[in-house]
Amino acid sequence: MTETTPISLVGIAIDANSSHLFGAAAGPAAIRAALRSGSGNHSTERSVDVIEHLDDLGDIEVSNERGSVADADAITAAIDRQLSVGRQVITLGGDHSITFPILRAVGDHHPELTVVHIDAHPDIYDDLDGNPLSHASPFARALEVGCMTTLVQLGIRTATPHQREQGERWSVTMLSPRELEHFDPSSLRGPIYLSVDLDGFDPSVAPGVSHHEPGGLTVREVLDVIDALPGPLVGADIVELNPSRDLVDMTAMVGAKLVKEIAGAMLDRR
Repeated sequence: MTETTPISLVGIAIDANSSHLFGAAAGPAAIRAALRSGSGNHSTERSVDVIEHLDDLGDIEVSNERGSVADADAITAAIDRQLSVGRQVITLGGDHSITFPILRAVGDHHPELTVVHIDAHPDIYDDLDGNPLSHASPFARALEVGCMTTLVQLGIRTATPHQREQGERWSVTMLSPRELEHFDPSSLRGPIYLSVDLDGFDPSVAPGVSHHEPGGLTVREVLDVIDALPGPLVGADIVELNPSRDLVDMTAMVGAKLVKEIAGAMLDRR
């Protein structure tokens, strides 16, 4: 990968694997609109213009059907094509079910992968409501097939006894917002994949999600996590924006900010 290799930006308009509410399929379009908004500019906090390094490939074609193996396979194949030509990939969701098929591709290219996951929920159910491809299960599926060597989850504040058992089964590190000070990024090894569920933020700064969970992370705390991650950062996703729940595009703008800062971190740590 050269300094001039673009970062692939792709969308996945899926919400059929959601629970409680639908609407996350509109997330990719809302984040793209926020990226183009005249209310901001194209630079990161380190004054790097990253938009010129993003190659927006549009949305992956999917049927958006609940539990669709074909959709999951299409996602894996599309991400694999980008990785095979040396691209880093930022993916816009969509619900969190997209992360399992993404990780199948990333894990094949990076067998010593570390995943850092920001979320209110561990998303490690064996299945939810009889759907093993639920947005509540991507990390259970990914761990089952060995997509990663390490999973660190930050912001978790809703883990059920079942999810705690699942975490212990796979030696997952789960840290709540009040435990964030115990996160040691210098201990991470290998290439890193970052998955950000926008409900990991406190609803006061990211209201546009389907599952409000008070007591979450601040935008600054998450940006500090991104800044602290060692490289290389080989891929990332930003998921669970539900524009129908957003207020004055607040959450979409948080998503766009994440795209810029993640892209900046990718470029900085090649």
